[in-house]
Order: sequence, then structure tokens, then C-alpha cells
Amino acid sequence: MNGLQDKPAVVLLSGGLDSTTVLAVARDRGFACHTISFDYGQRHRAELGAAARVATALGAVAHRVITIDSSGMTGSALTDTTIDVPETPAAGIPVTYVPARNSVFLALALGWAEVLEAEAIFIGVNAVDYSGYPDCRPAFIQAFQGVIDVATRRTVEGGALQLESPLIDLTKAEIIRLGIRLGVDYSQTVSCYQADEAGRACGRCDSCRLRREGFAAAGVPDPTRYA
Repeated sequence: MNGLQDKPAVVLLSGGLDSTTVLAVARDRGFACHTISFDYGQRHRAELGAAARVATALGAVAHRVITIDSSGMTGSALTDTTIDVPETPAAGIPVTYVPARNSVFLALALGWAEVLEAEAIFIGVNAVDYSGYPDCRPAFIQAFQGVIDVATRRTVEGGALQLESPLIDLTKAEIIRLGIRLGVDYSQTVSCYQADEAGRACGRCDSCRLRREGFAAAGVPDPTRYA
């Protein structure tokens, strides 16, 4: 095969601002992008529809939604509707953190990457303008790369499979400017932790705050639809 089909990559796609930008970055680097989203009982299920729209708009080769029983990953406001989503910043790891979420997501993405004989897995974690989740930090990405290097047939037989996190050191404003340059339509994305069924944002949660401040700092009109 020639061209894009020689460079398959798996891209974790939530339907939010960061993961959409990462998909655009992977496409710009010449990868044939296979996007993967996760239905893990999240309260902001509108993001799954956004992910499907974004995958189509940015030319994903395939888009897959994996259903996960998250009953064991309790204690998060994103999966337990009896816990309120906080609307003011708080110290420490917030209650919106889902235990081991990125570890689980990456493990499943890694399985698909092996099947596809992919060269890369892209994830949109960020450790600058973010909510303080431990599985969004460089140390986590480095550690998971170590897992990939010893746990897959491709790597132990001398091949390479790289975990790419191109946004990890960027501010939200820098991410937005990058996405605009790459042709991202952010009006298609949903970032809110408690978006309604139509995908309209609350405008008050931490994710909305970071997104709104990012557009303001980037000097770009905010296309977010608010409830």
C-alpha cells in the first residue's frame, strides 16, 4: 500500500476541544486516522455524537465506539449523577476525575493499534491549562510508553509504536490557535462536563471555564453553544 494507508494511527477522540485538535494534528502529519471513543456511562453523553461528527469532518478512516462497564470506577461526578459537578475551582484532584480512565482507554486503544499494525496512538492530554488529573501528566504518558514498549508483539519484535501527546505542553489558547490553523471547526465539539442532550454547555463547570478562557486568550470568537 502507498500513501496514508502506510501510516495507520489510533486517535482517542472524546469529541472535545483537545482530542479534536489532536485528530487534526495526526491527519496533518500524514497518518490514516482510526478514531476511538468510549461510552463509559458519562453524564455528558452528547460528547459521543460530537466525536462522530468530528471523525467524519476530519476524514477518519474508521470511527469506533467502545462500551465500558464503569461500575467499578466510582466516586466521579462524571459517572455518578448523585455527585454534583463542581462549578468553582478547587484545590487538589477534582471530583470529576474518573479513576484510571486514561489507563483503561489507552489499553483498549493499544489493542486496536496492534490489530491495525499502527505506528502511533494519539491522545489529547494536556498538563498546562487542565483540571489536575494525574493521568494527563507527562509522567503518565512516559510510563504508558514503557508499557507499550514491553507489552506488544510489534515492539518486542523490533518495531515501534509511539504514544503521541502533542498538546501536553501547550496552553489552551495555543491549542485553539493550532486547531484553527489546521481547519478545526470547534462549533462541532462538546467539552462541558454536564452538557445537555443537545450538546449545549453549562458555561460554569471547570471544562467550560478552561475552554472559554482559552478562546478569549487566543483572540478567537467562542463558538460554544450554551444552554
